[in-house]
Amino acid sequence: MRRTAVPLVAVLAVAALVGLLVYGVVAKSEDTTLDEAVRNGDRPAAPDLALPVLGGADRKRSLADLRGQVVVLNFWASWCDPCKTEAPELQDAQQRLEESGDGTVLGVTYRDATRDSQRFMEEFGLTYPSVRDVDGRLAKEYGTRALPETFVIDREGRVVAMSRGAVDGRFLDRALDVALEEEPAR
Repeated sequence: MRRTAVPLVAVLAVAALVGLLVYGVVAKSEDTTLDEAVRNGDRPAAPDLALPVLGGADRKRSLADLRGQVVVLNFWASWCDPCKTEAPELQDAQQRLEESGDGTVLGVTYRDATRDSQRFMEEFGLTYPSVRDVDGRLAKEYGTRALPETFVIDREGRVVAMSRGAVDGRFLDRALDVALEEEPAR
């Protein structure tokens, strides 16, 4: 009886290890739910979290504060070279939204030092507001793993377009046109 117990325990131990390995791989896989929904033409609710305003002492801001406006939500950091490339395009989008009164660009600094983020905004003449995602909680809600990433959100707080990578003027123009139009009938 003793001899059959040892192989049984070994088999159970191996099965448990394989189960943990499978769980680890699945748990670490990239969450593409938001990507799939937008790709399918759906408008999923944009994740929201109140974050400290960059340079705003103890003030916080969230997407809920901007409901009724189109928002270009851009995750960035001062150390990100593609973020430097797209900064002028985002400023142009800010001017377009500001002049029309339709919305704003909202920057989200991703694990970046406050002083470095402020210097970046000054260097590129960025006039849109930014909030600080120091611990990466909001980025995680969007599935953000690399910078830059941009999410265009309509007046109802739904994601209508996204870019996992640097944006250009063509992407922003098309995405803003979609965000500014009424939701298509289904």
